Amino acid sequence: MGNRMTREEFLEKIFSQKYDELKGKDLRLVRVKVPGKEVSLAQLIGASETRIYQNMGLHIGTHMGEDHTGESIGLLHITPTEATVVAADIALKSGNIELGFLDRFSGSVIILGSRSDVRSALEGVIDFFKYKLNFVVCDITEV
Repeated sequence: MGNRMTREEFLEKIFSQKYDELKGKDLRLVRVKVPGKEVSLAQLIGASETRIYQNMGLHIGTHMGEDHTGESIGLLHITPTEATVVAADIALKSGNIELGFLDRFSGSVIILGSRSDVRSALEGVIDFFKYKLNFVVCDITEV
């Protein structure tokens, strides 16, 4: 490993000739998170209660009037967030599940179905992302 750069050396390198003009002034550094290729959450919630579906908003919109009480819920969080579309496709092909929610801007996917089908769908997503797309993946956790 090389030597660590001091703060002054870092600022001088970034601002080069402008550094002397900026020296002594208040500077604000902004750190930007660059998402990696990662499945950071794969959670299986067993038999659910009505209030869980209602608090998650799964009883409105396309699921208006449906009652999924007693079914399982699968939760996924993926970056980059656009990969949620792929995850939903793989999940639907890996188990007899229903897509509860997908948000390609936050990286969230919620799937609904029997415990075994939700587990199968989560496993399908994890395997695909790990072995085909070379993502860093987490273990599936269950409650």
